[in-house]
Amino acid sequence: MQIYIQKIIKNIRLLLILLPILAFAISFILLYSMYPKTFETTWKGRTYYIVFLWLASLEIMLNWKNLQTKQTGKAISRKSIIFIVILTLPIVYVVISNFLGLNEVIVNFSVQNGIGLWWAERMPLSIEYLVFATLFLTANVIKYGKTSFTYFSISTVFLFIIGTIYLLDNLYPYGQLTPLQLLVLPTTILAAKMLNFLGYQTLIKIITSPHQGWMPTLAAWDPEEPSKIANFGIGWPCAGVESLIIYTVATSLFLKNSKFSSMQKFAYFIFGAVVTYLINILRVTTIFVLGINYGTSSPEVWKFHDFYGQLYSITWILSYPLIIIGSQALWKKINKWKILSKKSSRENQQFCPP
Repeated sequence: MQIYIQKIIKNIRLLLILLPILAFAISFILLYSMYPKTFETTWKGRTYYIVFLWLASLEIMLNWKNLQTKQTGKAISRKSIIFIVILTLPIVYVVISNFLGLNEVIVNFSVQNGIGLWWAERMPLSIEYLVFATLFLTANVIKYGKTSFTYFSISTVFLFIIGTIYLLDNLYPYGQLTPLQLLVLPTTILAAKMLNFLGYQTLIKIITSPHQGWMPTLAAWDPEEPSKIANFGIGWPCAGVESLIIYTVATSLFLKNSKFSSMQKFAYFIFGAVVTYLINILRVTTIFVLGINYGTSSPEVWKFHDFYGQLYSITWILSYPLIIIGSQALWKKINKWKILSKKSSRENQQFCPP
């Protein structure tokens, strides 16, 4: 009987570790049942919730032993009960925001405070990301204490960054957010150079407006068919500044918790940042190539803009830590093989007759 009870307690503790994933997965399933198309969009969409679940699951696997160690004392303690209650709040928020009028209140409040209707209608999604991030952080702090941020730093910060970027873009659309807009012009110039290399002609103009700040516009066309032209204004989200922000925070957190030397951390960070920036240039270039060949209002262009384009950067950013870990493991095996080879060579020389 005692063994049976111990097994039940062990299963409850394991369930508590996995409960955040389950709770947020249920919330996302509810949202998917109402807005399936938003999960097919990375920019101002909910595709990143799937990325969040993957990151949180990965962090649980990487910190499994530590999380089990934290599961001490009673299986259902006061902290565990509060932890469970907080993890019901994402579902509660989905219900309140979508069925009890909270989203409408947010939109109306935004419009009343001078935000354009198109941007105001996207404010609820920004708030949703930030609420989910806050609830996820709060639940884990209550359950595991301050060290929980070490265990779930990347997934938590990821949600906060996405929500903050969407919020800033709603509050300061186009080129109004000057500090982030500073990186756009170099990206535009390099994208134009790449298009020139591919055989297209380009023209860059800077559009300024007292209400919209400043924004580079890039026109690109096929010199053999001048009617095939693409002309887009490039804001900081389109130029991939948000990707650099996500990369900087996510990679910094990963390298901070690693055992690499300071020089290795610096080298890994700079290399990854350069690749991230080049991927952003490739993303901008691809949109113009699609615009030239299919038309700027074609589904191909906007499907890439709203979904595939951002996946370029996010896939690289999320894969980079795994690439670092894999390269380190491979390097250790190569060094071990070299040491064994040298040792074997010396032994053969000793037994070799003169």
